[in-house]
Amino acid sequence: MSTLLPSFYKSTLKNKLKRSEYLICLIIIGLLQTYQISTIEELDNKFPSPILFESRRKKIQRFLSLYHLNFSTIWFPILSIWLSLNFSPLSVLYLAIDRTEWTGVNLLFVSIIYQKRAIPIYVTILQKKGASNFREQQEVLAKILPLFNNYKKVVLGDREFCSVGLAQWLREQPETYFCLRLKKNEYVEIKENIWMQLKDLAPNPGVNFYLQGVKITKTKGFCQGEVAGKWARKYRDKKSSEDAWFISTNLGDFSQAINSYQKRFGIEELFRDIKSGGYQIDKTLAHGDRLMSLLLLITLAYSSALLTGEKIQQKRKIKYVSRIKEKKRYVKRHSYFYIGLHGKDWVESLNYFEKIAESLMSLSPHKRPNYKRGNRAATLIKSTL
Repeated sequence: MSTLLPSFYKSTLKNKLKRSEYLICLIIIGLLQTYQISTIEELDNKFPSPILFESRRKKIQRFLSLYHLNFSTIWFPILSIWLSLNFSPLSVLYLAIDRTEWTGVNLLFVSIIYQKRAIPIYVTILQKKGASNFREQQEVLAKILPLFNNYKKVVLGDREFCSVGLAQWLREQPETYFCLRLKKNEYVEIKENIWMQLKDLAPNPGVNFYLQGVKITKTKGFCQGEVAGKWARKYRDKKSSEDAWFISTNLGDFSQAINSYQKRFGIEELFRDIKSGGYQIDKTLAHGDRLMSLLLLITLAYSSALLTGEKIQQKRKIKYVSRIKEKKRYVKRHSYFYIGLHGKDWVESLNYFEKIAESLMSLSPHKRPNYKRGNRAATLIKSTL
């Protein structure tokens, strides 16, 4: 079993962790990537140490309780290196803020959108049920924005994050823009003392508009606000949107606002990948510090798998790992996250069943050229791991 961690991930982990902690970290990340599990009991079952089950359980629990196993200490330095390697100063980066929950757990995420997926930047536990408020949103954004001082940022949020206070605070941050979806029953002042609800400005599919210098909400309106409205109509075999988008923004352009907000849906894919569609974090019984440590390790595993999938794409060997994009399909069948994980699985399977596979191939000598091309592809994919 191997991990997909890039070299700068490993060097940072070595600097931040003791030798034993570093090795346990590699093992757990490898288990996450191989089995897509995140319950402590399942990790205990598969932890490769010749000790009693209870001893393995305590070892993992102690590791997950380490005070320095957190996003600020471990992930922020790795993320900063990755940013410097992939983006030039003043590049435009898209940051999505969103919340997810399951039984007894309520989490606030901030993520960077990359290759149509969201990579977690920071996660915090909300000690309550339901939606986050402006103070909680401001606190988590204030913690991560300094990481992006050299870049232009566009903060993306759905209707939970449409408060006037958050928009005004984001305006005050350097090189920071936002696209926050408004509720359709929000009021805007289209003329002096003439207020209309947003839903009345786009009553039917196909209606688009861009308002500048308007006040938003009757109670806490602020001047010079901008609102982009779009309700996509049915086009060819695409369905029309069920609801219109109303976006509070400071980008100054309708197309930029709509195109930017569309990127927010990468965080929905992230939630699917870390929950039932991937690591099954929603099945863990961990809470508090141990849950945060698991989320950190999942972030390391998830991001490195995505980066590996990107490398496999650059080597043009995706067809050996997954089905390629079909005609008339608007989106790729599989993400770089999927390709990274399954590329690793395929290479490890070739190694594990090497002798049996060779015997099987010997029965079809006429396909030898195809096998040679496949082995070369496997070698290239292995070089990305």
